[in-house]
Amino acid sequence: MIQSDSEFGPPSHYLDSVGPPVSYPQFAGQVTSDVCVIGGGFTGLSAALNLAEAGYNVTLLEGERVGWGASGRNGGQIINGFAQGMADIAHLLGPAQARQLWKLSLEATQIVQQRIARHGIDAEYKPGYLLAATRPRHMAGLAAELDYLTGLGDTQARLLDRAGMQEHVASERFRGGLFDPGGGHLHPLKYVRGLAAAAASAGVHIFEKSLAVRIETASASGPAVHTSQGRIQAKNVVLCCNAYIGSLDPEIRARIMPVGTYIIATEPLGRERALRLLPHNACVSDTNFVLDYFRLSADWRLLFGGRVSYTTVPPVALANRMRSRMIATFPELHNAAITHAWGGFVDISRNRLPDIGRRPGNIYYAQGFSGQGVALTGLAGKLIADAIRGDAEKLDVFARIPHRPFPGGPWLRMPLLMLGTLYSRLQDII
Repeated sequence: MIQSDSEFGPPSHYLDSVGPPVSYPQFAGQVTSDVCVIGGGFTGLSAALNLAEAGYNVTLLEGERVGWGASGRNGGQIINGFAQGMADIAHLLGPAQARQLWKLSLEATQIVQQRIARHGIDAEYKPGYLLAATRPRHMAGLAAELDYLTGLGDTQARLLDRAGMQEHVASERFRGGLFDPGGGHLHPLKYVRGLAAAAASAGVHIFEKSLAVRIETASASGPAVHTSQGRIQAKNVVLCCNAYIGSLDPEIRARIMPVGTYIIATEPLGRERALRLLPHNACVSDTNFVLDYFRLSADWRLLFGGRVSYTTVPPVALANRMRSRMIATFPELHNAAITHAWGGFVDISRNRLPDIGRRPGNIYYAQGFSGQGVALTGLAGKLIADAIRGDAEKLDVFARIPHRPFPGGPWLRMPLLMLGTLYSRLQDII
């Protein structure tokens, strides 16, 4: 079962595998800052770190604890590209913008690796990502995607047939796959805590349990952010709340939908047994619309994620249902105990592309990473920091992407999305 959140989040494998967190103070009083960042996850910490290193005075507000949301709970997969294939993005936006976005996605994965090395973050990083085809027809789509990536100058990814796939994943479930050595995986909670430590060392003033409740934009001095116990007067505000944006900005909130996703962890399997399942220790996602994803932890557990919900309530008997999915992929794990089951919310956009841009009154925002935020959030924070410093060229590549609100308004948009997802789930089965 999914257990209720503690002060530090759900009792996940990640939380149980790290030491106690550094505690940051609660905000109170009246301060002035060059930049107020709202959100203590990957995006907010990236923006804050970049700005502090450039000499800005930065205040960061986190409503819970650093990494409490998706940044400390996710599948840990670092993926080049986006939730949509690049050929589809080119059809939507044109080949020139698609090429720019692809190059920026490569920069995103490099940022993660560079930050781990530069700041000495023990994030358990391992290289290698596999997109696994669950149906024969999916192989044609992967081949077309590889052709498109090759045309963009990507020479790393390679197509695997069924036999080649089984060299990476010891399962009969997959028909083949697309292997990208430029992707990889990490321990997300260790990574987000490492980013926070680096930001604090750079001079960022981090405050926890300091929920931003209102942004005031009418002031001639710039925007001001209010909490229950104080006010930050800033020249710029950066919104990095994703699924937890609440009522801070209803207009951009309407363009994302919070989606629950869930992970189980097995008992430690031992190195030999674990590497029989994933001999090259790459992380894996499948090609279904409602996908499964999995990888090994540093202590040789299998972390198996997937399933979605569009309400605030986890599905009934979720851990058992996910265990069944895991055993369907790896039958030899039928006797492996499940030690942890947890979940959280990611935010999706209608076109499954990140929604990054500016609002009136020197307010910047980033959201809608659609399940691929481990790398793209770090890029978003850097691009926002660059824009505040006066270089918005790369930010504008994302700002030109058209984003629309989910249909149905506050009451009907979730049921309408569930209907659309039901159709896509049927396509997964056919």
